[in-house]
Amino acid sequence: MNTDERAGPVVWAGIIATTCLLLVLLERALWLVLPFIFGIVLYYLLLGPMQRLVRAGFGRTVSAMSVCALFFSLLALAVAFSWSTGSADSPWRKTIMLYLDGGVAFVHNTMTLLEAKFPILAEMHLTSTVNRRFKALTNNFAQQHLGTILVTVAGWLPSLLLAPFLAFFFLRDGWRFKKFVARGVPNSYFERSLFLLHQVDQIASRYFEGLIKLTVLDTIVLGLGLWSIGVSAPLTLALISAVLAWVPFVGSVVGCTMVVIVASTDAPNNPMMAYGAIGVFVLARLLDDFVFMPLTLGRSLRIHPLVAVLMIFVGGEIAGVPGLMLALPLLGVVMVVGETLGRLVTNPRLRARYRHARALRAKQASRDLAV
Repeated sequence: MNTDERAGPVVWAGIIATTCLLLVLLERALWLVLPFIFGIVLYYLLLGPMQRLVRAGFGRTVSAMSVCALFFSLLALAVAFSWSTGSADSPWRKTIMLYLDGGVAFVHNTMTLLEAKFPILAEMHLTSTVNRRFKALTNNFAQQHLGTILVTVAGWLPSLLLAPFLAFFFLRDGWRFKKFVARGVPNSYFERSLFLLHQVDQIASRYFEGLIKLTVLDTIVLGLGLWSIGVSAPLTLALISAVLAWVPFVGSVVGCTMVVIVASTDAPNNPMMAYGAIGVFVLARLLDDFVFMPLTLGRSLRIHPLVAVLMIFVGGEIAGVPGLMLALPLLGVVMVVGETLGRLVTNPRLRARYRHARALRAKQASRDLAV
């Protein structure tokens, strides 16, 4: 981009305002937005294999059907395998119960240490109160919460099942949509419009590339930190936590809980290992939010690190967890559209071409009407 073509403050004010408006609308139509998000993720995941089949001589429909069928067959086999190994006497279940017991022991030891450090907590019988409430929660969980969870899952399931269909049609008919949009653009702005469509596609692609880079950095940093304090399987834990961190806040909480449970199970008599794991995880998340994310996602989307960090917080304030996830990709797309439209509106050469073309069409249409 040339320096004289960069967007000015007015264009950027419109970009940020439009992004905030889209985040508000996103929160209102989350039931429709989520299937589109998953469909777009699957589209970019399967686009490369489908393009290889197309270059090999297969049609787009056959290529899209083959890639989707193979991917979802493998996914179904993985789910079936996980379900079959989830029996009561399976090693997976025993391992899970072992780690859950380790997590419960960590909570109990923490309460005991707090009572020893602060006598007022011992007078309040903190450990017994926490144990009693924890037992009540686990004993009554199915009666109080299972029905609500099942109803929520049943309500979201039809909407989420749209994602595979959307991914298939994106793969098969995406070029038709681009062609349909291009036909509605005046010829004077045709080249810029094609450039705009290409840039939007590149922005989405670069976002997922940046997300992969971010995941690799998080895995390396967290894995090294967990390895330094002696936690078992540090790279596996770090990779799972990095993938869970794709869902801001909620994923980080789940990942931190998993790391603490493993650390407390590895050293049940040494709670300092679990506390060290918490410190390592918090440090890794701070580096992710304020260093790695602006340098990977922000740079992939060509957004200044300061703007990237601020928009993440704005997205979380406006639309919650979905806003945290989508603030940067939405800003990237709106930035490309806004900057391109700004160039179209402020380019005197393109405006002159458009006015000249309209005058020629009007003259040609009225040629046989002259008396």
